[in-house]
Order: sequence, then C-alpha cells, then structure tokens
Amino acid sequence: MENKFELFIELLKKDRSYRRFDESYKIEHDILKSLVGLTRYCASGRNLQPLKYYIVNESEKCNQIFPLLKWAGYLTDWDGPEKGERPTAYMIQCLDARLTRNYLCDDGLQLQTITLGATILGLGCCIIKSFNASKLKEILGLTDSFEPLYVLAIGKPVEVVIIEDMKGDGEENIKYYRTSDGIHHVPKKSVEELLINK
Repeated sequence: MENKFELFIELLKKDRSYRRFDESYKIEHDILKSLVGLTRYCASGRNLQPLKYYIVNESEKCNQIFPLLKWAGYLTDWDGPEKGERPTAYMIQCLDARLTRNYLCDDGLQLQTITLGATILGLGCCIIKSFNASKLKEILGLTDSFEPLYVLAIGKPVEVVIIEDMKGDGEENIKYYRTSDGIHHVPKKSVEELLINK
C-alpha cells in the first residue's frame, strides 16, 4: 500500500505546468479523446456533468489559438514558447450553459484528471485561464451555449520543472522562476504551513 502511495506522489510531482514543448511531436486525436474520456469518472456537483471539450490537434488551428493565450504571469520578460516549442494540441474546456451556470468544482477536478492522464502518457500540459475568449469562440465556431473556461495546452515537454521548498512567507516567495540554465523552479509551502492544527 505504501509503495502505491509513493508512486502517486511521484506522478503528482511530474504533473507540472509545462510551457515549452517539442513541436515536432504530434498528438493523435484518439489520445486527446481518451483523455477527455477520463473526466467521465470524476465527481460532478449534482451530477450535472455540464463541462464539454473542444479538442484541437491540427497545426493550422493550433497556430490560430496560440496568439490568443497569455503564458506565465510571473515571467514578465517572456512572451511564451518560441516556434519549435509550442503546444501541438489544445483542449478547450467549456461550460454548457444550457445545463447550468454553476459548475461548482467540476472544472478543477476534470482538468487535473486530464493532466495526470497526460503525464502517464509522457505528455505535459499547461492550464491557461488568461485568453481572448471572444476570438477563441469565433475561431472554433462555438455558439453562445458554450462558454470557454480554460485552455489546456498539451505537448511533449522539453523543459525541466523542479518543485522546491518555499523560503519564507510573503508574496515574493510564491513566484515561480527560471534560472539561466532554463530550469523552471516552483516554490511550494511545507505541510506544516498548510495545517491549521499542527
């Protein structure tokens, strides 16, 4: 049992936000469809299951989506991945507004389920909330019934992401950063800092 828990921790450590990919590595439509299929096993508030996905793996459409995205708020001198390091697939998570306006916590549950599945397949993802929603709807031909919530960028990662202990409290200490060797560092709080009753 302990061994399975350790394996799960390792999977979580590998499931990072990747922002640089091998653009020559193409992802098949069926792989993306299988990843969406994982969400069927997620809990859903009131079991409404109001989230739907638009999947993209065609180069032309990927190129149209890329400029609509904002990539890394803390990396102020970086505009996102360069040509050759851009995602080769996207999933757009949408709310089906015909079912409800309140999707409760379904969005996060489903996104991490997809990113964990992608990690097992050797892929990497970046969950993006900051994007031009109206232009995205136009490109994808989405009706008003579908409201884009998140864009999930997917590809074969080419960057190293390291989790490290956060040094001290305060806003400056939570910011991820890159060192000159291109390694992406992500500070995380200790378990003790997460517990109210120690």
